[in-house]
Amino acid sequence: MRDIPAITKNLLIINALMFAADFVFGRLGIDLNDMLGLHFFLSSDFHIFQLFTYMFMHAGLTHIFFNMFALWMFGRIVESVWGPKRFLTYYLVCGAGAGVIQMIAQFISFYTMASEQIPGFGFGDIMTVVHNSEAVLGSWTTVGASGAIYGILLAFGMLFPDERIFIFPLPVPVKAKWFVILYAALELSLGLGMPGDSVAHFAHLGGMLFGYLLIRYWHKNRYDGYGGGMYGYGGRSQGIFSKMKDYWEKHTGKNANRFNATNRRESDWEYNARKKKEQDEVDRILDKVRKSGYDSLSAEEKKKLFDKSRE
Repeated sequence: MRDIPAITKNLLIINALMFAADFVFGRLGIDLNDMLGLHFFLSSDFHIFQLFTYMFMHAGLTHIFFNMFALWMFGRIVESVWGPKRFLTYYLVCGAGAGVIQMIAQFISFYTMASEQIPGFGFGDIMTVVHNSEAVLGSWTTVGASGAIYGILLAFGMLFPDERIFIFPLPVPVKAKWFVILYAALELSLGLGMPGDSVAHFAHLGGMLFGYLLIRYWHKNRYDGYGGGMYGYGGRSQGIFSKMKDYWEKHTGKNANRFNATNRRESDWEYNARKKKEQDEVDRILDKVRKSGYDSLSAEEKKKLFDKSRE
């Protein structure tokens, strides 16, 4: 567990604790999945906080095992590249976004079924039907971290598109970019072709969609306080101290970063050479991850990658 970044480690622990709590409280007749799971938004059991709590609840041992395995496998790598703040934000946005998409899919399903069964049904009749169907709609509950996990899969595929990974039961490794596309196509196919099954396929797609939109937003807003460009490198954090630094440089014409260890001001050539050397080292480490995987990195290389993600 020592090599697992802080946010990934804590997410694993919290999910495990919530699963154990659900088991214990279930023996006492208290259904935590019903309380904290995401209910259909027209149901009286729906609460806005469920958009966040549902992603820490799971329906069974198999459900939580595969989600946590994927979080451990891909989340620790993505967090090591992005840093904890960006990774946690991404995880929560993907999870909540997945819940929103799932509820939209549920509403479409509800409206379609009502239109087929009730002659002349329209939007004005929605609340009447909801009131008469409260028992059924209350059972439309979504649980699981899968939406956030699918967002992490997308991020990994965009970070390391040519990294080869194994997918059971395929006998040969597949590049990460094709792995992501394959899973997205599979979820879309199952969501459209099997609307009545118990798997929240559109929540999975929603996690990917919100993850992609967030990555694109970060890419367009490089000075967003999350550490740089699209993949966590190449830009400056625009927190309060960065703003103060930029103000100083603008009004003095001096670069606040261009001082070496002996407090001597660097020349432009020295500064650019140092930054290029640092970036070349990061590129070398990322190339090693793409070729041999994150676990092939030495402790020093992992530290350099983590430190770079926090700039």
